[in-house]
Amino acid sequence: MTENSGNRDGWRQVCLARKTDRIRSQDLIRTLFNEFTELKGDRGSGEDPAILAGLAFFEGLPVTVIAQSKGSTLEENRKKHFGMPLPQGYRKAIRLVRQAEKFHRPVITIVDTPGAYPGREAEMNGQAQAISSCLSVFSALKTPVICIVLSEGGSGGALALAVADRLCMLENAVFSILSPEGFASILYKDESLAPQAAQDMKLTSRDLQSFGLVDHVVSEPDHLTVATMNPVSDELRNYLRSQIPVLMKMSPEKLVRERRRKIAGMGVPPWLG
Repeated sequence: MTENSGNRDGWRQVCLARKTDRIRSQDLIRTLFNEFTELKGDRGSGEDPAILAGLAFFEGLPVTVIAQSKGSTLEENRKKHFGMPLPQGYRKAIRLVRQAEKFHRPVITIVDTPGAYPGREAEMNGQAQAISSCLSVFSALKTPVICIVLSEGGSGGALALAVADRLCMLENAVFSILSPEGFASILYKDESLAPQAAQDMKLTSRDLQSFGLVDHVVSEPDHLTVATMNPVSDELRNYLRSQIPVLMKMSPEKLVRERRRKIAGMGVPPWLG
């Protein structure tokens, strides 16, 4: 468990979430699931390696896994746009969750991105439309969705895969509308004030849990690597084990109704009910 450190706590957590040797989505997939079979392509404009998606088994139950994927080397990160998905990645996600809905398979999403890819090609290929379609499809999906925020969740690029029945975050993960650097440059006109912005943005897992936006925070060591990830994967496994049966028992109509009620209640002060 990490300790608060005043105004530096938010920035400290951002730095921990961005560590280059922190576990990646592919490490979590290998640990939590069996027989993962990757499925590629959006059946339209192509494949996006920043979205790792496919079918797997969780303790014998078929599930669909959709993860934002960063690389472990500079070459891998360039190939994956440093985990920033293209429109075809979000369209691939839509294709696979619709397939999951057809067979009533639970969907597990893993968020780990500073944001959607901002390049000219992505914009010309319909980045905003792809993200908005994700939000629409996930909000009405008639099968359970559980989202795990692994490290950095930035902007609409992260939110596209975070419309879920249950949202859990690793303790040192962050989730925000944009990067602290971007926030500081816009609001304070000074990017060097990113540490202060990180505190003001209330982007840590504990902040978001206190606001009722996060259902569960997974404890983790300060230095989360493949070598130290077993306690984290064990807690995540127990969380999935406890939540999937509850959600699977709900009717499709109740799932959608409760998910939309959850979303509509986000940001509402408790005293307003």
